[in-house]
Parts: sequence; structure tokens; C-alpha cells
Amino acid sequence: MVAGRHCFGRVHTCLSGVEADMASDGLLAVPDWSVSRDDEDDRDDQDSEDGQVDELPAPVIPVHPDTCVLPSATLHAFTVLDDVLITLAQGPTQWKVQVFERPCPGEDPRPGGQIGEVELSTCTPPAGSLGEPTAPRFLPVLCCASPPGSRAPHGHPWGSGGVTLEGPLFGLLFGSDASLLESPVILCGLPDGQLCCVVLKTLVTSRSAPGDPKALVKILHHLEEPVIFIGALRTELPSEDMEDAYCDCLVALGHHGRTLAIKASWDEAGHLVPELREYSLPGPVLCAARGRGGHVYHSTPSDLCVVDLAQESSPWDLTQRDRAPGGLPSLLCPASLSACSVVTLSVSSRAPEGGAELLALSAKGRLMTCSLDPHSETPHPTRVTSANAGQKIKELLSGIGTVSERVSSLKKAVDQRDKALTCLNEAMNVSCALLSSREGPRPISCTISTSWSRLQLQDMLTATCLLENSSGFSLDRGWALCIQVLRSSRALDLDSAVSAITYTIPVDQLGPGGQREVTLPLGPGEDGALDLPVTVSCALFYSLREVVGGALALTDPFKDPPSNECTPDVLPEQEGVCLPLSEHTVDMLQGLRFPGLAAPHTQALGPLSPARDPVHTFLGTCCGPVSQPAGPASLRAKYLPPSVATIKVSAELLRATLGDSHAGVSLCCATLQWLLAENATADIVRAQALSSVQGVAPDGTDVHLIIREVAVTDLCPAGPIQAMEIQVESSSLANMCRAHHAIVGRLQRLVMEQAARGSSPPDLRLQYLHQIQANHETLLREVQTLRDRLCTEDEASSCTTAQRLLQVYRQLRSPSLLLL
Repeated sequence: MVAGRHCFGRVHTCLSGVEADMASDGLLAVPDWSVSRDDEDDRDDQDSEDGQVDELPAPVIPVHPDTCVLPSATLHAFTVLDDVLITLAQGPTQWKVQVFERPCPGEDPRPGGQIGEVELSTCTPPAGSLGEPTAPRFLPVLCCASPPGSRAPHGHPWGSGGVTLEGPLFGLLFGSDASLLESPVILCGLPDGQLCCVVLKTLVTSRSAPGDPKALVKILHHLEEPVIFIGALRTELPSEDMEDAYCDCLVALGHHGRTLAIKASWDEAGHLVPELREYSLPGPVLCAARGRGGHVYHSTPSDLCVVDLAQESSPWDLTQRDRAPGGLPSLLCPASLSACSVVTLSVSSRAPEGGAELLALSAKGRLMTCSLDPHSETPHPTRVTSANAGQKIKELLSGIGTVSERVSSLKKAVDQRDKALTCLNEAMNVSCALLSSREGPRPISCTISTSWSRLQLQDMLTATCLLENSSGFSLDRGWALCIQVLRSSRALDLDSAVSAITYTIPVDQLGPGGQREVTLPLGPGEDGALDLPVTVSCALFYSLREVVGGALALTDPFKDPPSNECTPDVLPEQEGVCLPLSEHTVDMLQGLRFPGLAAPHTQALGPLSPARDPVHTFLGTCCGPVSQPAGPASLRAKYLPPSVATIKVSAELLRATLGDSHAGVSLCCATLQWLLAENATADIVRAQALSSVQGVAPDGTDVHLIIREVAVTDLCPAGPIQAMEIQVESSSLANMCRAHHAIVGRLQRLVMEQAARGSSPPDLRLQYLHQIQANHETLLREVQTLRDRLCTEDEASSCTTAQRLLQVYRQLRSPSLLLL
């Protein structure tokens, strides 16, 4: 079978389920060689003569627990160089290189002592349970590179992991210090793609004083994928006068096929410079090994291949190499060796001259020897036939198509992530602009106004939210306007709970200077009731999952799917950022309607009533007038006097607040206009200059507002104080309380604003204030007594008690106090 420039001579299965020197728990053991190598060689020769090489398995070599050298669970790689043992262990935060004295045969298997150690500058390994580092998905690799003067070029076995580099290449890679010291260098290939080196003789000799990683560790390259193999080759044929032929090319191979080759070369000015080339081989690569003549063997799940970095071209190569004299090839063409699923590979030193013998361990646990003989009797192709050329062209075109498809997929992923980063940058600018402008006008604002409208044969109180973008940024994909409507519990129903409804409106392409208007219904509900006050809150919400989630979900279809441990959810649980804009409370004064004040050319909305079927309306008109049901509300309005509450405010306080905005009208009219400024009919009230007005509550009951000027005596020693008395009347006690609460809220803000300006009240008679307080405490105690009496009296006696209780409540709602 011909495969590139090699062919298989034989495949010999040695054993199944081999024992490994590097145990899975991190123990490094020295095997107990119960069978000598000479006996094995004799047995192999005898088997070859008998032609029964495929029938007798090789003997199993046991590894006893007492041969343990380093009982460390963090140990992941080791190599031996002369009289030292070099290990690579995983620490809590970094990889650590440790150097020990090598144990001598026949003595205590444990190392004599630690020579030095250094921590590699690398990223933090993934943390496991209880802070312990978990086992990496890919193991690191170690290799020792020596200068020409430190050891013989072939004085090491092929499988020891040590190489001897030419002097120019060694100096270019590791610097003049390593060359002057003639010190071997430890090469470390890490699972994150870093290719590091440490000069062996510069390590500290005391374990208690570890060396500085910045001074001892040098990063040669970054493959950006797990390093699978590090080795060195001889790519040029040695000259006749050359006594020793050292390796002139350093090679590193990654898991996904990225290959790095470094060689010493000369530039145009005659200076010695490193020549670095990167190749892309089929992946994923499971293992690799170096051979004679510039060959590198690497295994994938589907094939075992060989590439040649040597300068001598084979007469049966399908492609000619394009390279400068003494340089590296511009393209590597792997040749198939027709073996698959090889997880561990080693090149034997017993192969004949010009041939190669590979020791391979398959994924099923079978250990095989693969003999490659270029002088096999199988004829080699002397020329490229049209069929071979056509097949080669098809393979190349297929590879180009695959690469093109991958480039397109990666470009799409890069574009989506670029867009996501642009959106995130814009969102960060908007957030900073809103959070830094808490005082003064905001760059993005949301104003709320209320009005009555007719929707589906029913009068409806609506809120209009106007979103204005006065900033220099755009609100694009991912932004949404969230409006929360919070309704309070009913005044007469103590068991009712507070309910909230949130509306989410996507904001699409709202550029600088743009506006977006949203109208929402506030009530009444299906039961015909509208409970005021209602709080309307507006906020901007930015969805991270909508913008970033799609970009993070993109994966490369040509790479292995990441493990569960490597795909954490980077998005927060709340899935977005919320930026509050404004909050507005809709109270009874904003919900009042004034049918009698409607403009002549407009038709006033009628009293609030649930929507009725037109058929029922027609039948009711035909049947004539019917008696109204005698409900509690109608009986209260007909036989009981209206509920009244009064508040007195200093005229000086109102003048200071209103200023010149209401010039030309009396203070009574100006006060009424100020109270109804947020009502939709404020312009009509302002146009008619009224000091009293009768409105209609959402449930249809009347609410009367009266503003009159009074003089408060006995409070100030200097004389009477001019004040405005605000009186609220309604046949509904609940509506009167809602209107009273709205007026008190406005007056509280007024007093706080004046107090912030530093205004002080006039001198007052404290004895008079104490008397008013004592009278109120007396009334409160009487209220408690009357309420207790209602629980014990019969129906006849409770009527008198209830009348007295209403009188006391009326006195409490009309205090003699004055807001100053």
C-alpha cells in the first residue's frame, strides 16, 4: 500500500489494555522491568523468522505501587533530562514547573530533592468544587532543548523528549544568556495555547524562594489552541565535513491542526533572523511524534498522517515545494498512512536506515507497531496520472470550499459580535448620560399627562407618556419603554391588595431629537370602578439577552463542541439594565371632570357609566322612566348632608409660590387654578377666572371645590393673618377623602419648597396652639369611646351614637390650624 512517500510493511498488535507510566490520579511510577529488552528482541527476531508475529502478544510489564516516585494529584506532565526529573503540575491559580534530582536505579525510587521551581504566567485554570482545580481537558506537554555544547547530539533516546538545537537557532529562540550558560531550556506547551520556555540553570536552588516568573519565564508564541506536540527536526542534509548534525527547526502542533515551524535564516542584509511559518493541518489532532529526515507524524480520529519539512523532495511527490534555499516549505501536504484513532504515538529507534517504525496505541487500547519501509517491493508511481491529478484537484477544491464556508461562518459571527459591541457601547453612553444628570434637565425624559376620552362606548381616563430623546445617542434594538401602573387599594375595602400592571413598548430607531408617544388606559375596570390615586412609573429597559445572546450563541461548526464546563452562562439573571425616567401620581384632582365648564363648540363627556348594550338602551327608552334603585350611595346623597373638609393656607405663602404666573386675577382664582393645573380642563378654569367649581368624580358623584379668603385671629400677636380656606364637599365620603388627600399632597410640597428657600413663619401664640392640640386629643379620645360603644349598643341607641361620631369626624376634618 503506497501512502505518500511511505508504505506499510507490517502492523503488529502487541497487547490490549496497556498499563501507562503516568496514572490517571497523577502518580508518577517507575515500572518493574521483569523482562529484559534483550530477551524481547530475541523473541521478536524468532517470531519474525517463524512468521507468527501477529499471534503471540508481548509480555505485560506490571507497575507496582511501591515504585511511585511523586505521589501528587496535581502532576500532569514530566520528562527526564540527564540527571534531573522535570515535572509540570497544576496549582490553584497557575501551572508550576518543578525540577528534582533523578532517582538512581536500585535505590529509593523517590527523588533526592527539589532543585528549583517556577510558576508559569498563564490564565487561571477552571475551578472545581471547594476551590480545587479541575483536571484540564487537554494535558500540557514538555520538551527539553539543549545547546550544542551541553550534550552529544544523539546521546538521548528518541522517546526522552529532549532535543539538541543548532547554536544559531538556540541563541535566536532563548537569548544570549542561555547560550553563554550552555544551559538546557524547558519548553512547555499549555492547554490555553501558550508556548513558554524556562532556562534550566536560572531556576532558584531553594524551594522557599521561588523565582520571579517575569524574569525566568519567556513566552515564545501563542497557538490560540491547546498544544499537543513540541519537538525539533533536521530539515537540511548535513554536509560531508559536518561531524555532528543538530536539529535546525523547532515544531509545535496544536489540537485543531495549527502548526508552527521556527528556523534560523538570513535576511537581505546578512543578519541572522528567525524564520517563522504557520501551517494548517487536518484536525483535530490527537497526538504527534517526530521522526528522522524532517518527518512529523500526527494522528486524527480518521487517519494517521505524515508531513515532511525536509528540503530533499521525493521523486514521487505530487506537489513541488515552493521555498527559498534553506527555508521552510510554504505548504505542507499530509500523506495518509491508513490508520485511525491513534491516541498515543512514538517513533522507535530500532528502524532500519531510511525506514521508520512507529509504536501506536489505539483508542480501543491496542498497542501496534507500524513499520514504514521506503524500499518495499510495492511499486511507486513514476509519474502523475490524469486520474490521480483529477482526484487531487477534487480534494483541493473540496478543501477550498470547506475553508470558504468556514470563513463565511466566522465572518458572520464576527459581524454579529461587532454589532453587539457597538450596541453595548451605545447603551453604556446612554446609561452614563442618564445617571450623571440627576439634577437639571435630563437628556432622555418621559412626561406624563392625563385626559378623559371615549373608548368602546365608555368614558376612560387615559395617561399619555411622551418619550423625548434630547441626547446625542440613538435608542436602537434592545431598548424598550416600560410603564408600570400601580393602583392603590380601595378606601372602603381594607382587604383589597395593591395591583400593578407593566406595559413594555419596544423603542425602535429613536434618534436624537425624536419623540415617541404612548397612551394607556387607567380605568375604570370591568367593575366600573377607578381607584385613585394611581402611580405611573416610566423606565428605559435594555435587554442584554436580545442584543448579546445571539452573538454569544454562535459557535464554529468546524470545531469540537465545547464541554459543559467551558460554557458558563455569562449573562446576568435579570437579563437587562433598567434606567428609571419619571414617576407621576394621578390623584382625584386630575381625575375630576367639569361638564358645566365645557366649551360651547365641544360636547362634554357625560357622567361615568359602564358600557351598555344599544338594545338595552332602546328598550329602556321605550318602557319610559323607571324608579331608580335605592342603593346606599343614592340614599346617602339624598338624606345625609355632604361630607366637608377644610384646609387653611397663609395668603403670603401662596403669593410667594404663585409669583407672577397668575397676575391679574384674585388670589382665590389663582389658588383654584394652581390646584387644577394638572387637570385636562385647566385652560377652561383659567379662562373663566373661577374661585369655586363643581366637578364630577370618576364614579359620577359631585365634588365641590370652594376657595375663599378668611382672616385667622388669636394666632399671631401682631394681628389677624390673611389666609385662603380650601373647602372640599362631596356626597361620597371616599371621594371627599381622595380630593382632600390630593390637596394636602400639593400643600406639603409647597411648604417644603418654601422651607428650602429659608423663609421663616411669623411669631405665634404657643398657648393657642397648645389649646388646639388639646382639643384635638379630646376629640380623638371621644372617637375611640364612640366606636367602642357602637359595638355594644342595640340598634336604637347606636343611631344616636353614630350621629355624634359623624359630628366629631366633621370637627376633625375642619381644624383651626393654618399652614404658614
